[in-house]
Amino acid sequence: MFELTATIRNANGIHCRPSAAIIKSVAGYPGEISIHNDRGQSDLRSVIALMTLALLPGDRIAVRVTGPNEEEVCRQLVALFETRFDFPPRPRGVPPPLPPDLA
Repeated sequence: MFELTATIRNANGIHCRPSAAIIKSVAGYPGEISIHNDRGQSDLRSVIALMTLALLPGDRIAVRVTGPNEEEVCRQLVALFETRFDFPPRPRGVPPPLPPDLA
């Protein structure tokens, strides 16, 4: 097992879009990955499970990885959790744009 600490840097915390990016980055990893903070833990197999931790800017988490290349995977996850994701804000009440094939 390899463990590092990360601090959430995204201005809006780890909401749906950052959660999806983080989960996607480890999809198919054969080992075990867990995130721990004072509100609980998540095994990073589900966006919903990660979002239930309600990670806010400044929160500190422990990232634990057990399996192949665990140190490298752990360091990559720490970098993602500390990313300031650049998702453009959308004004309240304005729906997201339709994908080009549906517009």
